[in-house]
Amino acid sequence: MAKNLLIVESPAKAKTINKYLGKDFQVLASYGHVRDLVPKEGAVDPTRGFAMNYTLIDKNEKHVEAIAKAARQAEALYLATDPDREGEAISWHIAEILRERGLLEGKPLHRVVFTEITPRAIQEAIAHPRAIASELVDAQQARRALDYLVGFNLSPVLWRKVQRGLSAGRVQSPALRMIVEREEEIEAFQPREYWTVEAELVHPQGVFSARLVKLDGKKFEQFDLTNRKDAEAARARLAAAGGNALRVTDVQSKERKRRPAPPFITSTLQQEAARKLGFSTSRTMRVAQKLYEGVALGDEGTVGLISYMRTDSVNLSAEAIAELRDVIARDFGTHALPDKPNLYQTKSKNAQEAHEAIRPTSALRTPASVAKYLDDDARRLYELIWKRAVACQMVPATLNTVSVELACGSEHAFRASGTTVVDPGFLAVYEEGKDQKTAEDEDEGRKLPPMKPGDMVPLGGIRTDQHFTEPPPRYSEASLVKALEEYGIGRPSTYASIIQTLLNRDYVYLDSRRFRPTDVGRAVARFLTGHFTRYVDYDFTAKLEDELDAVSRGEEAWVPLLERFWDEFKALVDEKAETVDRAEASGARELGIDPASGKPVSVRLGRYGPFAQIGSKDDEDKPRFASLRPGQSIHTITLEEALELFKLPRVLGEHEGEEVSVGIGRFGPFVKRGKTYASLKKEDDPYTLGLDRALALIREKEEIAANRIIKAFEGSTVQVLNGRFGPYITDGEKNGKIPKDREPATLTLEECRAILAETGKPVRKGAGARKAAAKKTTGKAEAPAKKAATRKAAARKAPTKKAATEKAPARKTRARKTAV
Repeated sequence: MAKNLLIVESPAKAKTINKYLGKDFQVLASYGHVRDLVPKEGAVDPTRGFAMNYTLIDKNEKHVEAIAKAARQAEALYLATDPDREGEAISWHIAEILRERGLLEGKPLHRVVFTEITPRAIQEAIAHPRAIASELVDAQQARRALDYLVGFNLSPVLWRKVQRGLSAGRVQSPALRMIVEREEEIEAFQPREYWTVEAELVHPQGVFSARLVKLDGKKFEQFDLTNRKDAEAARARLAAAGGNALRVTDVQSKERKRRPAPPFITSTLQQEAARKLGFSTSRTMRVAQKLYEGVALGDEGTVGLISYMRTDSVNLSAEAIAELRDVIARDFGTHALPDKPNLYQTKSKNAQEAHEAIRPTSALRTPASVAKYLDDDARRLYELIWKRAVACQMVPATLNTVSVELACGSEHAFRASGTTVVDPGFLAVYEEGKDQKTAEDEDEGRKLPPMKPGDMVPLGGIRTDQHFTEPPPRYSEASLVKALEEYGIGRPSTYASIIQTLLNRDYVYLDSRRFRPTDVGRAVARFLTGHFTRYVDYDFTAKLEDELDAVSRGEEAWVPLLERFWDEFKALVDEKAETVDRAEASGARELGIDPASGKPVSVRLGRYGPFAQIGSKDDEDKPRFASLRPGQSIHTITLEEALELFKLPRVLGEHEGEEVSVGIGRFGPFVKRGKTYASLKKEDDPYTLGLDRALALIREKEEIAANRIIKAFEGSTVQVLNGRFGPYITDGEKNGKIPKDREPATLTLEECRAILAETGKPVRKGAGARKAAAKKTTGKAEAPAKKAATRKAAARKAPTKKAATEKAPARKTRARKTAV
């Protein structure tokens, strides 16, 4: 047995480090977090100084037991979890569990930290251990407690006022607000028409175009020409004034420097990987984790290729800079190397979660040299990280911009610009991506022919173009991460989980890689913005993040911070639970009057999704309901579109003396003939479905039912059936597996009963109840259709079933509890 035990988070990391340390060390993985708050009310007790009640995470219990067993034999323990708050908290939890079991008595306990997995970094970390940083643990516990208190207290209000199964998060809610507000901006946007004017100039050494900058003696502004008539009139005046040529009045040549971007931090890596590689934030972090934990490089063995990928620091170590400069001099020449290293200033006030930017652990490992050992995603991401790190230590690019003014008569003028690269500098390796191009970007690479004042340049023609202003773009993953970072919402380790949570809860969805809110997401955002304004306020959320950072620096105590938050928050939750009207919270909106009945038509969010309603609950007759179709929203649907929804159920015709109809029930669209129901397929539209297609769906349903029973026994409830996963035995109470060596149709009643008695498992009653409910409700076409078929399971769960971090969500817990 090795005398030293070292604990890391992931098995991949454990495998890599184990090769570096030799026989004196045993390296085990915790598989992320080992404990989390018990998933029920009271896990954080504000009346006892916010005491936190922890329990082992069920799926990681076996890993904890393996650690405990090894700790009992070891002479010294080293905790080497990730170098951030979450990693510090994992080390603390492991230490607490071992201490409670009496396994640390008389044994030294060391905390070791490294930001890259290389032999040198590991050996250096072990040679310079420290104690567990209590301030980082306090900051993580404060963050976890806040998230718990918000989720456990705010989510039930959403259930009662908006829709069952919803949840609110402290950091996710402001992010959702951003997306919803942007959507509302787009909907409220009124496009404005404007016209641009360009002159086509035919210089002997090349054709180029110039933009109108002066019209009728005044500076030409964007909205000076707003219709075709005025634009054509202006074009005619310009053509008459210019004649056959425009006169060069001024030529300006200006040389400028463009400096390289800093090395990657978490947010900028996520943004660039989204822009250049099309990666989602979660995909970027998943691939980066693999590169960090280690890749097998043939004879060299397993090596971590990049430094720690959760960081908001742009610092680089002196050793890393020295190696980058060697590579630049070798591969790009000494002229590409600045006299002194380029240094970058970290923007974050609390850039201490990891102490370096994201960089290759060795710049000597070029992308080409490691490509054969990497899958496509890893190869592309490593190349992006390597190029950014190399470029950040190169000389600036030198650009030359030429701007030429051309007079068109005495009252008008055009301008042409072009930018050429004099010395590419860092651009020879890497250029930062952009979400939108500017006019300056369009001029890059455009070389104008040589001109001087007084030259007459032949005029080929004048062109006018119609344009309309565009609304602000919806957020992409890259631009949302950038906005969250600019507002100070969340931290490096949380961006990916914020986005994934919003998607999992069906609050937003991606349309052409841009975020759009669902009706549920809009209802949640409006409810929180209207009634819990302070807690989704960007400045408040950012200030709270800063206070948590102050805890991590040891500048503020965490319990007083929670006390300040909790007292006001709890009072507001209690007030809103009693005073807010549900109809208001569900986003009810009146569209107009139904011409046929004279009753009001409205839309709102219901238990099973958005629906339209004719009439009100106060009418003598019950209101009529109809679910909105996919793609429709309660915020944009018109009266005419809503009335179309009430054309169901539709009678399609008759077959074998029975009426065939199509409608929408609680569990979705269906066709019906007599007592036979069949669900529509995903591609079927209940509003356009024909009789032939309806009969095909019914025949398919009848064939499935006819083929379902393999064998039945007279006088017994026992049957042998075809199921979704193959044949099985059932008596209505238990289901049993059929032995692989038996033909289902040859089983006897006695054999079936024996199998049910020995290995049968109880039938899931929930499924039966749902089927029964479906039979009772499918005939009512006016009931709102359940949209839950497309809603992910995560959206229906209480938020407290999730752990605080993306590292190890706690789905199940044991009864063992530890109060802190």
